[in-house]
Amino acid sequence: MKLLVTGGAGFIGSAVVRLAVARGHQVVNLDALTYAACLDNVASVSDSPLYAFEKADIRDPAALETVFARHRPDAVLHLAAESHVDRSIDAPGAFIETNVTGTYNLLQAARAHWLREGRPEGFRFHHVSTDEVYGALGPTGQFTEETPYAPNSPYSASKAASDHLVRAWHATYGLPVLVTNCSNNYGPYQFPEKLIPVVILNALAGRPIPVYGRGENVRDWLYVEDHAEALLHVLARGAVGRSYNIGGENEVRNIDLVRTICALLDEMRPADRPYSSLIAHVEDRPGHDARYAIAPARIRDELGWRPSVTLREGLERTLRWYLDNEGWWRALQAREGLGERLGRA
Repeated sequence: MKLLVTGGAGFIGSAVVRLAVARGHQVVNLDALTYAACLDNVASVSDSPLYAFEKADIRDPAALETVFARHRPDAVLHLAAESHVDRSIDAPGAFIETNVTGTYNLLQAARAHWLREGRPEGFRFHHVSTDEVYGALGPTGQFTEETPYAPNSPYSASKAASDHLVRAWHATYGLPVLVTNCSNNYGPYQFPEKLIPVVILNALAGRPIPVYGRGENVRDWLYVEDHAEALLHVLARGAVGRSYNIGGENEVRNIDLVRTICALLDEMRPADRPYSSLIAHVEDRPGHDARYAIAPARIRDELGWRPSVTLREGLERTLRWYLDNEGWWRALQAREGLGERLGRA
């Protein structure tokens, strides 16, 4: 297949690009190269004859039409998005423009391409979303694909809107779509504004490790390479018009996750004091969802997929990667907003 991957220079998108090329797919990487993107993320496949890069913005309909006409993809994997909750609190407009209007533009371009090609049965528009669209859980329960949407941040509201657009383009126009909603991702190449890389890099620098509130918020953690494998699995086997929740089956409180990372760093890069001594509880994020948890039954029972990487194993791999790739993250340190406290509202 020839895949058009939007946001393929980002964290999750680049994992999809690397895996798809390794599996013999032709890949067109469409990315606007905004602050969180990095072409070094796909350097390992950039010389492959199966890989092509298009610098284009999903907010630009004309650019999208050109890319579809030039490459004529068999499927779209849509990962381009603004995704940092704290940034969405400070500047929600960018999230509406990219996640809502950008998804609309992409749907229109994909539909026009699908019609020009004669409505091929194998064409797919796979929209990649988040479990945050479901809102927050209490101490028990899990999100299923039937859980009502109840987003609580500008980011999750913009992703909920894009999910609804994708479903509407299927119901109204017949565009063959798939939707996946994933839990929190982590792993190599994650832009250093998200929790796990912040903990790692602050610890290595001897700076305070910020933990919002009491650190009792619970998340389900999904190793990014497991997620990439799941996305290609759904693309190949998922039922048109269906949504699938992708979870890591690794629930943990934020404070316990941070302490685990500190303990692993004590083993892998010993310092003169335990890294946990750097933990600093800070003012909580406005509207901070208490708990997310994915019920993975549909993707497991219908498609035969479940995660392969435990949280301990994934954290060890992630820490080793950041320790071994200092040049990658050092080059990003000057990018906008890094090291600042965002999202105070």
